[in-house]
Parts: sequence; C-alpha cells; structure tokens
Amino acid sequence: MPTTTAELKISWEKLPDNFILDEEPVENIDQPILAAALRESLEIAQLISENILIASNMGICATLNDKLAIKAPDWFYARNVEPLANQEVRRSYTPNLEGEIPTIVMEFLSATESDEYSSKQSYPPGKWFFYEQVLRAPFYAIFEPVEGLLELYQLNSSGRYELQPPNANNHHWIAGVGLFLGVWQGTKANRTGYWLRWWDENGEMLLWGTESIEKERQEKDMIQQQIQQERQRSERLAAQLRAAGIEPEV
Repeated sequence: MPTTTAELKISWEKLPDNFILDEEPVENIDQPILAAALRESLEIAQLISENILIASNMGICATLNDKLAIKAPDWFYARNVEPLANQEVRRSYTPNLEGEIPTIVMEFLSATESDEYSSKQSYPPGKWFFYEQVLRAPFYAIFEPVEGLLELYQLNSSGRYELQPPNANNHHWIAGVGLFLGVWQGTKANRTGYWLRWWDENGEMLLWGTESIEKERQEKDMIQQQIQQERQRSERLAAQLRAAGIEPEV
C-alpha cells in the first residue's frame, strides 16, 4: 500500500526476479567480522527464531515515485518476517510486504567517504533519508570501529532521528530486540579492537562461541577443584581420626 512523505510516494513491492543487484565490494574486512559477531552471540543465546531476519549487506527495497530504491545496511534486524518457500533464496527484503520494518539498521564507518549521514532526497536518496523518512526504522546505529565510537539514533514522535545518550554503563536499550547495545574492546578472530556487543536486562554480556566454551571449561575446572579440595579435606580428617585411634567410617 502506498504511503506519502511530503511529495514522495512510497510503495513496497517485491524485487523482480530478473533484477540484477549491484555487487559492490565490502569497504573493509572489518565489516563482515563485526556483523557476524553481532549475530553469533544472539544465536548462541537462542534469541533468533524462524520469523526473525538478521542480515548484512542485504538490500532493503522501497519504491519511491515508481522508482526502485535499494539500501544495504551493514547489519539489520527485522521481526515477524514471512518464511521463504522451499528452495527459495532470499535476495532482498521488502518491509510491509515480507515482514515488519527493521527494528534497527546499522552502518559501520570506513575510512572512505560515505553517505551514512546523507539526507539527500533526490533519487537515489541518501542513507539517512532512506532509513529515517522512507524506512522509518526505529533505531539507526552508526559505529566507527577504529575509535570505538557508537552513535545511536531513535525515531522520535516527530518522525526524526534523535541522538540517544547511553545509560550509566554506556549501553543503549534497543526496544524490539530486548537487549542493550554497547561497545566492547578485545580480541576475536585475530582482530583486536572495538566491537559492538549485546547485554541482557541484568547487565550480562551475551557470549561468543569461544567465550561460551571457555566459560564452560572454567566452570568444570572449578567443580574439579572443589571435588579435589573436598577429597583432601576428607583425607586429612580420616588421618586425624586414625591418629586418635578411631577408624573412620568408609
């Protein structure tokens, strides 16, 4: 169903099967790693259901004044998405036709010039204008990974993005995902630097696979240490009883 933003007619139509998508190269190798890490922790925490679509560099489609416009965020999260038919491959995503508007879209800044802040309305529109005025995604995150700077914008009652301050823990609550988003510094996949991470309502950080394995190993080691300490305590007590002429019960 068409909607209107000022003099802009917006409709949501499926990408034609014969449409050739631009195959733009990823701007730097960090982008796919950052995107994969965001998904990994959600998957390990079993927070991805069949009707949730999480994608990176997948085109989000809208038709503006009868012209197809496509933007491919570095990462996005959408709920209540219609499942694909058997053997069908999802090439793009059209909100309001295939599922809900993405709850959050993200862009990872690179060293090259980009239009993450572009409000250009003429065709093709800038990313900021597309996400804010066409897509109307509730949250737009812009992350600069070199310095670890995160800007989180939320759509306000006037339909404009407003920069949101973080909480006391420097995290942002993402309604619709049900988690906090923030910046973490450390190493993963041979990359040391700043990452975007998820935290739950209790402030517990969602773990990656290697972290989850390491946590399980530490817990097993702790249990083994407790068992060993209890065995040594029992042996000392038995020795004391024998020294007192009392045979301990087995």
